[in-house]
Amino acid sequence: MITLKNVKKRFDDKEVLKGVSMDIEPGKCNLIIGTSGSGKSVLLKCIVGLFTPEEGEILYEGEDMVKMNTKERAELRQSIGMLFQGSALFDSMTVEQNVRFPLDMFSDLSKAEKQEKVDYVLEKVNLVDAHKKLPAEISGGMKKRVGIARSLILNPKYLFCDEPNSGLDPQTSLLIDKLIREITEEYHTTTVVVTHDMNSLMEMGDHIIYLHQGRVQWEGNNKEIFYSEDELLNDFIFASDFFQDARKMRRIEDGNPEEETADKPGNY
Repeated sequence: MITLKNVKKRFDDKEVLKGVSMDIEPGKCNLIIGTSGSGKSVLLKCIVGLFTPEEGEILYEGEDMVKMNTKERAELRQSIGMLFQGSALFDSMTVEQNVRFPLDMFSDLSKAEKQEKVDYVLEKVNLVDAHKKLPAEISGGMKKRVGIARSLILNPKYLFCDEPNSGLDPQTSLLIDKLIREITEEYHTTTVVVTHDMNSLMEMGDHIIYLHQGRVQWEGNNKEIFYSEDELLNDFIFASDFFQDARKMRRIEDGNPEEETADKPGNY
């Protein structure tokens, strides 16, 4: 369990996180959503230790990461996998070298043992023929899968993904969503995904945190979201006709058709 208590973060005179408190549920896909500038990526970087909050606690199994010393943080980070928005691959390294990099940095495995693990995770993300290719020689979707493979190489307990579908076409985005969900379920990984992709929300939103102006505005799952009465959340999620229709269909399927309140704020 990861628990945040009253986390605040500012840059100069701008307060981005204004007292965020929440639980990240273990073994599930936890999605952080919100408009641009709501604090999603800053929150993620605080949770993984890239930013240090001015106030608050970030508890991993009850231990506050904010108060950890350098050695303790280094040990914790070995249980964390991170998929960055731009994949963050090394251009001069091949796919297998990129994936092996964390092992070279943090393990004393033999060359053969490292290769075995690299082969395994590349097969897991369906990239068995890409070992010797450079990042410039593969597609955006393949780069994301390489990033996922690298994030898995140390068998992390926690997996963090920052906008994993950014810049991808809809079909590839669905494949990435499916892969992240499969990994979460197979390894019982605690997964945290920052996203603005509403298809991702519907596909893998076991636990959803909606941020608004640096605060947690709403929490729930991808079923409860169809019945939310939070006006700000509804304006954000159901802005398009497509998701308005999806909401209506879900309510009909659940035996709870729309009431005659469509003209009320927050009702669609």
